[in-house]
Amino acid sequence: MATEIAGIKVPDSKLAREITEFVHDTESPLLFNHSSRVFYWAALTGLRCNLTYDAELLYAGAMFHDMGLTQRYSSPDERFEVDGANTARTFLHDHGISQQDIDIVWTAIALHTTPGIPQHMHPVIALLTTGVEMDVLGIAYAEFPEAQRAAVVQAHPRTSHFKEDIIQAFYDGIKRKPQTTFGNVKADVLADKDPQFVPANFCSVIRGSLWNG
Repeated sequence: MATEIAGIKVPDSKLAREITEFVHDTESPLLFNHSSRVFYWAALTGLRCNLTYDAELLYAGAMFHDMGLTQRYSSPDERFEVDGANTARTFLHDHGISQQDIDIVWTAIALHTTPGIPQHMHPVIALLTTGVEMDVLGIAYAEFPEAQRAAVVQAHPRTSHFKEDIIQAFYDGIKRKPQTTFGNVKADVLADKDPQFVPANFCSVIRGSLWNG
């Protein structure tokens, strides 16, 4: 039975149950629990911000967002975000979900590591990114009451060294295709032209977040 936290729980539907089973059987416990927490953080944010969205689509986005880090669903030449989005697209298509809804989930997953854009888009797209940012980077940590944080982590535990574990999981998922990591070109331009520019470091932000572990 899904844990209910502040009125939020995994949708009680055939689709959601099959998503849970599919992802649980594919991902490591680290990624499965991370993805589950992402759903709660995202849904709790939606509740706090009074946003209207389809909980099934948000759940699909949260659970599939890191599938591209798994060996089974990692392509040789696509970004891992696209691999996860493509996996979700195939799964949802096979379950009769409309193309419009599939496109929302695909976009949410594809953009979940691209800050500055998702928050201007459909609530499912925006909320998925907020959920990922909370769990990995601790962004908006203080916006979640301690009771909520404790309940989510109790339902889907973080490893004792989660920060290092998730960095390793990212590395393991992308090391075979470093060409797919080409990122924000603006940072490259600043680094080229401004000797005083110091780009933000993703791993340093993770290690410096308010989360323990």
